[in-house]
Amino acid sequence: MRRQNDASAPSKALFNWYPGHMAKALREIKQRLKMVDIVLEIRDARVPMASGNRSLDEGIGQKKKLIIFNKVNLADQEIVNKWSTWFTEQEIPHIFVDCFDRPSLKKVISMARKIVENNRKECNPDYIETKTKLKMMIVGLPNTGKSTIINQLANKSATKVADKPGQTQIQQWIPIENDIDLLDTPGVMPPQIEREEHGLWLSAIHALPDDIAGEQTTASFVINHLIGIKSPKFFERYKIENTEVTLEEALLKIATIRGCLRQKGLPDLDRVYKLVLAEFRAGELGKTCFGLPPKPKLK
Repeated sequence: MRRQNDASAPSKALFNWYPGHMAKALREIKQRLKMVDIVLEIRDARVPMASGNRSLDEGIGQKKKLIIFNKVNLADQEIVNKWSTWFTEQEIPHIFVDCFDRPSLKKVISMARKIVENNRKECNPDYIETKTKLKMMIVGLPNTGKSTIINQLANKSATKVADKPGQTQIQQWIPIENDIDLLDTPGVMPPQIEREEHGLWLSAIHALPDDIAGEQTTASFVINHLIGIKSPKFFERYKIENTEVTLEEALLKIATIRGCLRQKGLPDLDRVYKLVLAEFRAGELGKTCFGLPPKPKLK
């Protein structure tokens, strides 16, 4: 078994994943920006900052943008509130949503319209609001829920939904309403992930494929994180009574409780890693977030 320290400190190179189609997608995003009124950037509410993409931000430039933090139903609400306050203070348009909650998604459309209309008025003081077609582009990291959000907005299966990152590889226009068109784009990762912990966070939420960091590394990180924050659901689900349990003890307990055993009762850790990742990503081990908002700079 890999030592606990090894699981939490893998090589930075493990986290770089930038297939050729992503570089192409970024170029096409830049080329098509002039065709849209606003960009919807989808991030994961559990990783509000690290699920962003500096290269996307630079590519979008001055185009108006609304950040949609998806999967808020899986995130720690107290930390979500702190992030929402921080983004509000930075005057960054944003909204936290659950992609399966249609009322919250309807707010996305109204917010996008308001941002676009306000921008038109700022650019032209004589502008008179009219019912013009709204053209939006949706961008973000892989597996942040872009396809599900599109399908919910379009009220149909307009695009393929997959449980692994990197499935959308082409851009396509999708009608949302009679006066709204949405340009879907492939998920684009940053060319480089600068901090190792960010790679672990993105692996945990499955923005990175499991074979990049390895299921052992990611699952071990998740377990250590849940032990560290004393997640009640984690301890309850696996019937772990000692909240000061070590990683090795937790792995053995999970293997025993969930029947992940080989011959002679030896733990099947590969099955444990897969189990923990699947249940964490489904929200069955408790709500959590990775990272806190930056602290205010001292004047």
